[in-house]
Amino acid sequence: MSSNKTTQMAFPRNSLRAFLQHAKTNLVKAVHEEHNINIVIGNESADLDSLTSSLLYAYIKSIAPPRNNFSPIYVPLLNIPASGLRLRPEFSAVCAHANIAIDRLITLDDLPSQSRLLKSVRWILVDHNKLQGDLGDQYSSEVLGVIDHHEEENAVPQNTDSEPRVIEKCGSCTSLVVRECKSAWDSISSSSLSTGAAHGQGEVAVDDSAVTQVWDAQVAKMALASILVDTANLTAPGKVEHVDRDSVDYLEAKIQLSPKDAKSWNRDRYYKDIDEAKRDISSLSLTEVLIKDYKGWTESGTKLGISSVVKPLEFLVQKAGEENKSSFEDQLQHFMDERDLSMFAIMTTSTSSEGEFQRELLLQARSSSSSSAIKFAEQGASDFQLEILNIKGVSIQDKPGQHWKKYGYRKT
Repeated sequence: MSSNKTTQMAFPRNSLRAFLQHAKTNLVKAVHEEHNINIVIGNESADLDSLTSSLLYAYIKSIAPPRNNFSPIYVPLLNIPASGLRLRPEFSAVCAHANIAIDRLITLDDLPSQSRLLKSVRWILVDHNKLQGDLGDQYSSEVLGVIDHHEEENAVPQNTDSEPRVIEKCGSCTSLVVRECKSAWDSISSSSLSTGAAHGQGEVAVDDSAVTQVWDAQVAKMALASILVDTANLTAPGKVEHVDRDSVDYLEAKIQLSPKDAKSWNRDRYYKDIDEAKRDISSLSLTEVLIKDYKGWTESGTKLGISSVVKPLEFLVQKAGEENKSSFEDQLQHFMDERDLSMFAIMTTSTSSEGEFQRELLLQARSSSSSSAIKFAEQGASDFQLEILNIKGVSIQDKPGQHWKKYGYRKT
């Protein structure tokens, strides 16, 4: 798709809060006036890594867009409706540190209806490398850029022009975005500091280099949140790579340059605050817990789904009982039926009462998919040293039309 309406200017140096208002305004213009626009979007689970990687990339690229690119306007889009924000308490905690209101985040509700597609748009994917669902059906041919740390799905063209094509294993996608944006970020920071100038955009204009350092620190703390959470503060075995450590060092250096933030900065305390916020799902229903970090896809005509949960399976069973609805198993079956899933998995991560990190896998499949479910579970048990767990309140016996497997991390 092409358009000659590229008259928008790059975003002047300002805060994340002002940038989000700028981005939303330009998204509205793109819908109604068909301006060229880049949308930076994370995966369908819209987890913290998708939030921070899309925000960081869009913010830096809007201030310093590549030459001769499709558009100087980059919009960070969360791949959920606005109603999904309440399911993610960690977003509020991170937004507070970045001095932005959570209702300023841009969600699927800000896109035009399916009957009115964006006419002049390019998509840059972060934290996934294949646009799924309705958006994939409508816009997959307009994807021209990706930064991701998952397995390659070969859905993004090899030639992405001025946008990156980076798919590399590491703990957090945001680490890769930091590496990609370092040069541009340092350049705009040096420019602002050398002139002592910043620009007002929906805020009071300032002429104080210290304010620029505060803005840098706010962006750095935002980006750090997902890297620290996804790598357990750089301690997760088999997950942390050099790019994660380097990115944490780089972001902390940005914080230390801000006199306002350097004195109070404590990485361990910050990690604990964000991690605790993420794990506070007590106010959510069982269905909301499963939706919170859910991904669905179709493979060879079979619909699959997976939910990641930050509490053990026993917590979910107990929550089902407290809701006084149907049993945990019946609610899972209903969850599958609503999404027409042939196979559904729940992966949990938690800390035991003894302080040990543990994982669990609960897999449910319809009878037609039970053999594939068994093969998947048994292969996972071998690859990841899993053992069958007995979960109180959950039967592991076969039932008509379904097959159950329960696996948990083997403590060695």
